[in-house]
Amino acid sequence: MHPNAETIGTPRRAAKPRSSFFFIWRGILADRYAMCGALILAFVMVAAIFAPWLAPFDPTVSFPRLRLQGLGTPDHILGLDHQGRDMLSRLIWGGRTTLFAGITPVVLSALFAIPLGLVAAWNDRLGSVIMRVMDVLFAFPMVLLAIMLAAFMGPGMVNMIIALTIVLLPYNTRVVYVAAQQERNNSYIEAAIAAATPTPKILFVEMLPNVVAASIVYSTTIVGNIIITAAGLSFLGLGVQAPTAEWGIITSDGRQYLFNAAHISLLPGIMIMTVVIAFNLLGDTLRDALDPKTRLALASRK
Repeated sequence: MHPNAETIGTPRRAAKPRSSFFFIWRGILADRYAMCGALILAFVMVAAIFAPWLAPFDPTVSFPRLRLQGLGTPDHILGLDHQGRDMLSRLIWGGRTTLFAGITPVVLSALFAIPLGLVAAWNDRLGSVIMRVMDVLFAFPMVLLAIMLAAFMGPGMVNMIIALTIVLLPYNTRVVYVAAQQERNNSYIEAAIAAATPTPKILFVEMLPNVVAASIVYSTTIVGNIIITAAGLSFLGLGVQAPTAEWGIITSDGRQYLFNAAHISLLPGIMIMTVVIAFNLLGDTLRDALDPKTRLALASRK
């Protein structure tokens, strides 16, 4: 009897399909730079979430006798600002505000861009109108449009988030529109149309899972730029207002004391740079993990 006779004629069990989260997790673990970025973001986010318990002082409480004291001051390891407020406490609380102001517009723009891009790719007439409106917004540079909208609506956290959401909307809509157009010509969409499947089900059940990855990748890679833009608006006085702790405001507060207390502007600047680099490193890995062509190339190498 042939040793493999028992297996002859026995159908092989199909391999379980892997989810996108599996490829994301494997990509992060395989890339030391992405792992470093993920650890940095995890540390900053945990510090921001638990700011009331981690910050040694209230970020608005001042110690006038210790104003402008530098690094290593007793009980104030990162020094104090021009009003005598503890820098470590303001950086921890400022991380909460900065991350919220940077991530929220990205999430909101994706929530609006995904249905807009899907509808625009499906209906040519309506899509022409939607994309022409997006082209008008494209005509303005991102930073200048954000400054113009924030100045028009007035300073404040809510107005800044609205302005950044509008600024991001055409970019994310374009990404979803291109991905949806590619999916529209696939055979499974033709089969769904032939089966008289309702249009909302085709868009938001059949096409959405294959389109949302493009929006997620773009959103992750753009978070760093939005954090910089939000901090810049606060620096100019068009975003978050004092005395709220925010990295852009802290940087602006220290610009008059660069020669005798450079740590006031230097520390939040370092935090902004570090978080932006971490998001960029993580975004590159996320893009590769969700790209089928990159998955195939990695598999062929192995």
